[in-house]
Amino acid sequence: MSKDGIRINIPNLISLLRLFCVPLTVWLIINDQVFAAFWIFVFASISDALDGYIAKRFNLQTELGAYLDPIADKALLVSVFITLGQAGYLQSWLIFLVVFRDGLILVGAILCHLIHQNLRIEPLLISKINTAAQFVLITLILGLHGYSIVNSMIIDAMVYVVAVTTLMSGAAYVGVWGMRAARMESGELK
Repeated sequence: MSKDGIRINIPNLISLLRLFCVPLTVWLIINDQVFAAFWIFVFASISDALDGYIAKRFNLQTELGAYLDPIADKALLVSVFITLGQAGYLQSWLIFLVVFRDGLILVGAILCHLIHQNLRIEPLLISKINTAAQFVLITLILGLHGYSIVNSMIIDAMVYVVAVTTLMSGAAYVGVWGMRAARMESGELK
């Protein structure tokens, strides 16, 4: 453990590696290297599952990891969503929805921290489902286009799954924070 109490361990290093995959994946998509972007994104997706598994299995969960993992996920997903939109692979309405939801959650988390002076990262189940759906959609887009397989029906279906889970997740967070604020106002929470 370092002097300031932040531990760098294997799961945290894996999350950092995923964060470093962001500019590479974006660069590959921009330069029409979709096949290579597909494999980097698959690696990053696997690293997301791997760091969580290692952290839980070997009791290596840290406060740094609790922040670093979702930051790496969101940086990767939002950056790739925007880049895929710019490259013409995704519709702008879905990109707006995904980015707006993540912005809403970020603002809510900051406000929660400012009010409570302690921010607990507790992803909701619907948020985990939404993140998984986003990873699947991007993997399908990059994989199908990288291998020159055109099957818009599968991608179109996943677009709507991502849209629905994004709306549900955003609404769930607003509901949780609204209930927490109401309990604070009534004096139930301190």
